[in-house]
Amino acid sequence: MITPFLDEKYLNLETYRKNGQAVRTPVWFVVDNGIIYVATPSTTGKVKRLTHSKNIRIVPSNMKGIPKGNWVDATAYFANEFESSQVIKLRKKKYGIMAKLIGLSVYRKGKPVVIGIKI
Repeated sequence: MITPFLDEKYLNLETYRKNGQAVRTPVWFVVDNGIIYVATPSTTGKVKRLTHSKNIRIVPSNMKGIPKGNWVDATAYFANEFESSQVIKLRKKKYGIMAKLIGLSVYRKGKPVVIGIKI
């Protein structure tokens, strides 16, 4: 199930509000040991929504969130400190200078939170 994501730069992450309404967000991600990881500031809506429901859907996508395949049901969790530090390193390696530039501006909004995704 993870194979469609391996050579992609973006995935569309669908999380759910308390009322069940889906919210889709295109995000960068990395894969490590069969788990997909997304880093995001702690103040984002997706972090808030994941505290209510760990059930999500994901699909490989372009940077605008347009799907490149089929949606997959998955479960999210908040990564521990060790996983988080590994993911930040992997993200810098995968996305290079863009990861550093984005990190400087985006993480002023809040400490990075790493979300693990199990398919």
